Amino acid sequence: MKIAFTTALPKEGFERLVERGIGDLSLVIGHCSSEELKDVEILVSTFDYNVPGTMIEAMPNLKLIANFGAGYNNIDLEACKERGIRVTNTPQPVIEPTAELAFALMMAVSRRIVEFDKKLRVESLELREVGKFKEESLFGVMKNLSHSLYGKTLGILGMGRIGQALARRAKASGMKIIYHNRHKINDDALKALNGGNDEMVKYVDFQTLLQDSDFLSLNLPYTPEVHHIIGKPELGMMKRSAYLINTARGAHVDEAALIEALKSGIIAGAAMDVYEHEPAVPTELLTLPNVVLSPHTGTGTWEGRIAMCENVTDNILAFVENRPKDMNIVN
Repeated sequence: MKIAFTTALPKEGFERLVERGIGDLSLVIGHCSSEELKDVEILVSTFDYNVPGTMIEAMPNLKLIANFGAGYNNIDLEACKERGIRVTNTPQPVIEPTAELAFALMMAVSRRIVEFDKKLRVESLELREVGKFKEESLFGVMKNLSHSLYGKTLGILGMGRIGQALARRAKASGMKIIYHNRHKINDDALKALNGGNDEMVKYVDFQTLLQDSDFLSLNLPYTPEVHHIIGKPELGMMKRSAYLINTARGAHVDEAALIEALKSGIIAGAAMDVYEHEPAVPTELLTLPNVVLSPHTGTGTWEGRIAMCENVTDNILAFVENRPKDMNIVN
């Protein structure tokens, strides 16, 4: 079967496709002719590459879109439905690296790590140049204070697999955990998180989540129903000492309202890995000192990328061998 890729990806993880003679991994959208597109039966798309209906129309033989990523709002599912095209994703490999980054962002913004790193590099060099480093030291018992995670309440909006992986890390750091979800997590998952302490992880309503969280982490998938689920009213309900963490999708947050809340002290800070109009990042977010930013790197580890390639391969092989139960089908 002829396979095309929207983005060049590591060959590690796709070897089984070559061994089975299913694809040669060389066809990349943007470097192929319209004639080559007509023969494509399987498209491997990446989460940062839009696959609109017009692209799907250009591939009349397309039967499967194997998305590289857990989110699939980059794909025109309605166009796929009309054509009977299967769409799959890679939910399992993204869990641990995304939870890792969410936790790292919490640490970075609350302990002011990025801010201190910049300050130490820039100001230390400037002071040394004028010979005042010893007299005007950046170090001091009551200088550069920050906030601890220990004993704080982490609110998780979207208690799926990534939310639960984040909760495990937070629990190990002595945090209390509350969450809001469309449905409560099952008893087995709750028991695994609580470890016998029924007060460690609690389900709360959305308003309580906003009001009681010291850190609010967004870990829910994006749908039109949750567009700007965090806007001016929601930010106004949060503690002035609270931090917002977003490793899910940028469109969950009204960025203009967030910037205003950060500037006026409605909340203490934010740490973002995703943005509504990527790759564009609002200029004001780039200049605020109480914000930590990363360029959509939630799954961006070498280990994570290879595992995602393996998962895409699993989906393609299951499709070719007519094993739908073994596919991560999203439509």
